[in-house]
Amino acid sequence: MVQIRRTLTIIILFISASSSTQVQAQKYFTAIELGLSAGGSQYFGDLNENYGLQTIHPSAGMYLRKRMNMYIALKGEITLTHVSYDDKFNTDLYDKTRNLNFSSQIFEGGLQAEFNFFGFVTGDPSHRFTPYLTGGIGAFYYSPYTTYNGQKYALQPLGTEGQNTSAYSGRKYGTMAACFPLGIGIKYWVIGGVNITIEIADRLTTTDHIDDVSSTYVGSDQFKKNSVALALQDRSGEVTQGSTFGIAGKQRGNTASMDQYIVAEFSVSFNFTSYRCPSADRNDDQLRIR
Repeated sequence: MVQIRRTLTIIILFISASSSTQVQAQKYFTAIELGLSAGGSQYFGDLNENYGLQTIHPSAGMYLRKRMNMYIALKGEITLTHVSYDDKFNTDLYDKTRNLNFSSQIFEGGLQAEFNFFGFVTGDPSHRFTPYLTGGIGAFYYSPYTTYNGQKYALQPLGTEGQNTSAYSGRKYGTMAACFPLGIGIKYWVIGGVNITIEIADRLTTTDHIDDVSSTYVGSDQFKKNSVALALQDRSGEVTQGSTFGIAGKQRGNTASMDQYIVAEFSVSFNFTSYRCPSADRNDDQLRIR
């Protein structure tokens, strides 16, 4: 009889422990999410000072976002896009006659802070939507190029504004620069651990050479005769049928402002899950899956 009682006690304790374990093993959303984005970008700068939208190119990205609390999140993102412009899109006669153009791939990595207007928590129906402001810092790689006589040429090595001469060596530039994303967006929790986001952020940059155009012409005598660099530093002759206006000191670009590009993107993100039971604190970084 005693043995039977002991056996029943053990069974009851085992069942109780199993039930407790099942309760504690429920899934919870963590504050970390992985997202994929797709959208478009547009360059603004010396060749596009009137904010034309004729050269929108696709963009794609991946990010990791950490919710610090209901109102603040941090996001690390990598973005790939393409930018370009052509003077043929400009309406100003001087710009059209200048006849310059460029294209460049953009590889960007950065960190942004997001400030929600309303509390936002994945999995919480009462906090499933919010507009937000975003700002941050990043770095990007670019390398402007153009096509001439059917062949692609990288513009930076050619020194089209005299960078390869001793007289204008101070105009040299690299192919890495910093950027400062500033923008707005909206977030919406869809279902489970899935969120969607729409964001538009302008990238203010520290370079005036995304387009390889910045200051003034340096004159044809600064380039080798019949060289590609000579042909590409002043392409007005292709429009005027021979005569060129790229004399030394004449305006080629605008040094008063830096180049920039804007990225508009739609993204889908997925919150990670955990089996660790969160505390009862409202500010805990997890929420039980409903």
